[in-house]
Amino acid sequence: MQLRRAHNLVCYWLDGSFVIQNYLSGTQLALAPGAAEILAAFTDWTSEDDAVAAFPDYDPESCRTAVRQLHDFGFLVAEDEGDRDGRLAEHWGTWSPEAAALHFSSKHAEYTESAEINDEFRAGKRSALFKNYPAADRILLPRVPPDLDAPFVRTLYGRRTHRSFHPAAVPLQQFAQLLAMVFGPSEFLNGQDFGALMKRTSAAGGSRHELEAYLGVFAVEGIAPGLYHYNVLEHSLELLDPHFTRERATHLCCDQSAVGDAAVSVFLTGVVERMSSKYRAPRAYRVMLTNVGHLGQTFALTATALGLGPFQTLAFRDAELEDALGVDGITETALYVLAAGLPDTSQQSDYAAELDAFQRALLYPTSDRADDPEGDRDG
Repeated sequence: MQLRRAHNLVCYWLDGSFVIQNYLSGTQLALAPGAAEILAAFTDWTSEDDAVAAFPDYDPESCRTAVRQLHDFGFLVAEDEGDRDGRLAEHWGTWSPEAAALHFSSKHAEYTESAEINDEFRAGKRSALFKNYPAADRILLPRVPPDLDAPFVRTLYGRRTHRSFHPAAVPLQQFAQLLAMVFGPSEFLNGQDFGALMKRTSAAGGSRHELEAYLGVFAVEGIAPGLYHYNVLEHSLELLDPHFTRERATHLCCDQSAVGDAAVSVFLTGVVERMSSKYRAPRAYRVMLTNVGHLGQTFALTATALGLGPFQTLAFRDAELEDALGVDGITETALYVLAAGLPDTSQQSDYAAELDAFQRALLYPTSDRADDPEGDRDG
C-alpha cells in the first residue's frame, strides 16, 4: 500500500509534548521525535517496506507499528482513501498553513455553553471595557447630533473607496461626528451576570467591543497633527505621539500613499482578552475578525454620509505598526487600517449620475419600459 504524509499537518510544543495536528480532521496527538522522522519519509507516495528500509537503526517491527498508527490517526493517507487533503492543498495552497490551519482547526473546536457560563467573568473578573491614557493631553470633542434624515440608499450606493484626497482640512464637527457614530457607544444595556454592556452602531459578537481605534491625524481643523488614541467613553483624543507623520503612516501601510494623503488614518487593534475572557473557544478569533469588518463597513458608510471619502486596507507592516502604536502584538494586535478625508472629486467619477442610473434601473427594469422608453422622466 502506497502512503503519503497528509498535506494538512502542523506541529508544535504543548505542555512539554511535541504535538502533531491534522487540522482538516481535527486529530491531535503527542508524538515521539522518532515518529516525526518517519513522517518525513512519506513526502511522496511510499510503501511501508521502503519507509522501514530507510531507518536501518530502528527496530523494523516497531517502525511498521508506528507507520500503521500514523495511518490510523490520519497523519498518513493511502491512495485509495480519496483526495480530500489534496483538494484542500489545491484550493488553500497559497494560504497554507496559517489561514487554513486557523479556518479548519477552529471548525473542529467544540462550541458549548461553557464559553459564556464563566463564573469568574460573572463575578466581575473581566478586562476593562474602555482604555484610556490618564497622563495624556486631552482634546474634548463636540457632541453634535447627526442628521438622521439623510437618505440611506444614496449613502449606501454612493460609497466608494477613495485613494485621492483634497488637501484641505476636515472640519472638526465632521471629524467628531465620524468618531462618535462609528466608535462611540450608541447605548448601554444591563447584561445581568455579564455586567453593563455597550452597543455600537456595528454588530459585535458578545458585545465585547474588543476593537480600539488609534488615529493618525494630519488635517483636521483645530487638532495638532500626531498619533492619538480615541477614548470611547469620554469621546476624546489622547495624544500618544506628536511627531507621527504622514510619511510614517504611509510606510507602516506598505507605502500606500492614500493612507498618508488622507486627513486622518485609523489603526484598529483587537484587545484579545476582552474577547477571550468570555469566549474561550478558538473559533472566537473569527468573531474578532468579523467584528473588525463590521466596523470597517460602518466607517465607510458613515464617512460617505458625512461627505468624506473612505479608504481601507489590510496591507500593513504588523510588527512596525504595533510598535508605533505602543501595543505588544500579543495581548493587543493590529487588525485593520482605515482612512478618510475630503475626496478629490477631480479624480472620481460622477457618483450622482451613476446612482441615478442605478435607481432608474431598479424602478424601471428594461422589460417594463419597452413600451414607454421615456417613462422614467418623473422618477
